[in-house]
Amino acid sequence: MSENRARIFFGAELRRMRSENALTGKELADALGCTPQWISTMESGRKVSEQSAQDLDTYFKTGGHYQRLWKLANDIEIEPILPPGFTEYSTREKKADSIHVYNALLLSGLFQTEDYARAVFRDVEETVAEELIRKRMERREIITGESAPRIWLTLDESVLHRVIGSRDITRTQFGHLLECSRRPNVMLNVVPWSAGYHAGLAGSFTILGFNDGTNIAYTESAGEGMLFEKPTRVTSYVVRYELLKAYALPVEESRALISTVMESL
Repeated sequence: MSENRARIFFGAELRRMRSENALTGKELADALGCTPQWISTMESGRKVSEQSAQDLDTYFKTGGHYQRLWKLANDIEIEPILPPGFTEYSTREKKADSIHVYNALLLSGLFQTEDYARAVFRDVEETVAEELIRKRMERREIITGESAPRIWLTLDESVLHRVIGSRDITRTQFGHLLECSRRPNVMLNVVPWSAGYHAGLAGSFTILGFNDGTNIAYTESAGEGMLFEKPTRVTSYVVRYELLKAYALPVEESRALISTVMESL
């Protein structure tokens, strides 16, 4: 496991607190309900867990100190996995009043089920993958929150014919997508294969709109993310979205197509 300064600091703070309280590793392990080996693992900075952080805060009455360190260590762990620009994008996404999403190959993380997301992250180290999945599931609250933005999701039909994980996982994912599409703040369209060439074939992208009238655009390609705020660049994505939408099926026809694909899985 690679060096993580926050994880190492977590271990140092744990050793300090244990020493100040004149506790052996075994005594602390017994108090927390874990093994002395796990205490040693945490103190060496090799690995930490959210549950242990919570248990330490409770036992030492440290007011969330260890939980904050755990979160920092986790954020540092997953940062290299995220495309450049995505961290800034996700912060802005939470504040958006409107979201226009176009997916050319894979369904947006905003609409993914846990199993679909797990299949997407199958090549990522397990601990990191689970944290990425947890964050992705939290992100879905954007769709259902009290101040949920209006969301337009447009898919190329190829997204529907790509089995991710398994047929059962993909079928369940599309069922979830249909449920989302029936929410009053979500509009779903599919650009059918019969459309041939269209402006969305250049790749997936998202446009965030804000109540002050500004927009930003975000796109990913080959693991690289780019966030655009310059009006001329953002406008090019707005125009591209409008062009590809001209080829999309109406909402009910789009839902019917998704249902047909589900039946074939």
